[in-house]
Amino acid sequence: MVSLDASELTTRELNKQIKALAEEGVDEIVITNPAARHNLAVGIRRPCNIKIEGSVGYYAASQLDGPEISIDGNAGWALGENLMSGKISLSRSAGASVAASMRGGEVFVGGNAGARAGISMKGGTLLVAGDSGFLTGFMMQKGRIIVCGSIGEAAGDSMYEGTIYVGGEVGSLGADSRYEEPGEDELIELWAELEQNGVAGRPRFRKIVSEKKLYHYDTLERFERTLI
Repeated sequence: MVSLDASELTTRELNKQIKALAEEGVDEIVITNPAARHNLAVGIRRPCNIKIEGSVGYYAASQLDGPEISIDGNAGWALGENLMSGKISLSRSAGASVAASMRGGEVFVGGNAGARAGISMKGGTLLVAGDSGFLTGFMMQKGRIIVCGSIGEAAGDSMYEGTIYVGGEVGSLGADSRYEEPGEDELIELWAELEQNGVAGRPRFRKIVSEKKLYHYDTLERFERTLI
């Protein structure tokens, strides 16, 4: 295990050291005193375990392929942006656009998530133990979003594929999204996912999917576009 004190390094120096340690095969890297700094632990392409003891700022743990990162605190905008593989676990709440454009792996938010959670997702799983803001799953293309609490307005707006599961209330559905009844096997799988991440309870999730009217948007007549 190697410990790095973020207060003694610039962000560039800290990220360079993290990448070098990962390349050397260090199993566990602990980062202390992050002070909610932006762009921490980004662009890492090697499997490793990173523990961040404190809150992080914007774009933390973004563009990763392999690491498992745990953050004991809150996160700013775009946590886990473009995640390819690995796992990010956040103990508290995340700002807007968590897991934006993620392609694989898993992002777990122990508190609430802000607006546009999972925007343009292309794979993987985003699990939010609390509530999520408006435009959750906006332009989603693949993957799963699991929200144990409630979701704000325009859930699943303009989604093409993928699935959103909601345990609480939904402010409103977005354009071209609809409800679908989840199967019992789906619910069992979701409950197992919650248990693995230490989330208590078995919500009777509702399921949001694409209505797929926008798949052929260019062929619609002008009055049909107005209706949509």
